[in-house]
Amino acid sequence: MNNTTATLYYVHDPMCSWCWGFHPAWDQVQLALHGIVRLQYVLGGLATDTDQPMSDDMQNRLRGTWKRIQQEIPGIEFNYDFWSLCKPRRSTYPACRAVIAARMQQPQIEKKMILAIQQAYYLQARNPSDADVLIQLAGEAGLDTVTFAHDLGSEACMNELKRELQLTRSLHVNSFPALVLSHNAKNTEISVDYTSSDNIIRQIIKILNASS
Repeated sequence: MNNTTATLYYVHDPMCSWCWGFHPAWDQVQLALHGIVRLQYVLGGLATDTDQPMSDDMQNRLRGTWKRIQQEIPGIEFNYDFWSLCKPRRSTYPACRAVIAARMQQPQIEKKMILAIQQAYYLQARNPSDADVLIQLAGEAGLDTVTFAHDLGSEACMNELKRELQLTRSLHVNSFPALVLSHNAKNTEISVDYTSSDNIIRQIIKILNASS
């Protein structure tokens, strides 16, 4: 089966904790669908730019979300030292732009940069809301940090983020992660299963077979 006209949109945010929880299943989905559908990452943008510290209430809510994810998805780890070692801000747009800046320099490194941001945030207690952390991560990923820093703050990078946010809205996505299959001029939201890639793959193959 080869549906080159079918696109599976993966709408995400690199600082979305449920996206972190989903990544093992998502890796399996990508392997299974390689060459069957076109996979496209779309940044949804959880939280706009701000220099304001995160409220205690929001910090408690997010810590609670981390614990819930660990209960629901086996094997997912979080480093709770983040909350004492960093100064959290409710701002994920910088991390979103970092993914774009990495892609601008080396398109094939996009997934590696996303994983680097996730691991920094959830395992290493580093704050991806901070530009200096993002630049360090870019260097660790093998990117030129001078070029990356320039691209990170560029108008082109911001405009691309705005374009992807608009695409997210046009796909009628309002929570992350989300999967939308575009095929035969129709968009179908695919139910996300955090513990079984098989359920996701089954939904997609059923749609493709129905129109073949």
